[in-house]
Amino acid sequence: MSDAPARGIDPRGPRFAAGITSVLLLVDVLLGLTGLSTARADAGWFAYQPLAEATFVPGAEWAIGYASIAQRVLDPAFLLLLVIALLFLWGVLSPRTAPWGVLYRKAVQPRLSPPTELEDPRPPRFAQGVGLLVTSIGLVLHLVGVPWALPIAAAMAFVAAFLNAVFGLCLGCQLYLLLQRMGLVGRERATA
Repeated sequence: MSDAPARGIDPRGPRFAAGITSVLLLVDVLLGLTGLSTARADAGWFAYQPLAEATFVPGAEWAIGYASIAQRVLDPAFLLLLVIALLFLWGVLSPRTAPWGVLYRKAVQPRLSPPTELEDPRPPRFAQGVGLLVTSIGLVLHLVGVPWALPIAAAMAFVAAFLNAVFGLCLGCQLYLLLQRMGLVGRERATA
């Protein structure tokens, strides 16, 4: 047996973070479903800029096809998903200082009994990267004018966060374990 202390994280921490993230993503899905990304061009989105003066995208029947980059960036659903993506990025780069992890460790964990077992921190960190990838794809597609891309990406991330928060099923963690079994991630370096 090794004398080194077991290195791991409280598995309730990522579930707590997933709960907050799922609420934010649900709000973003609702904003996306009622915002620029899903609006029809004839729905009066450009009251201050007549459609005749707007930049026309051939075949576009969606308002996003007529919107400028600035209008796409200022869409509330885009801004919220951008914040969520930045939180995912923070969770990948520095999980110890990520806001939901700090909130859990400072405010929630002291009120709970110690965890019965610790979890490898690599799968939840990988899951944060998957969330970052999914939300980033939605953001980029929204910027280039793809209708429905933003709420669909937010909904996909919501499903994953919700499953983790409510049922403890971390899809990103499962993907990490699958890739680890295939030998693509998580390989230990050979010692000389």
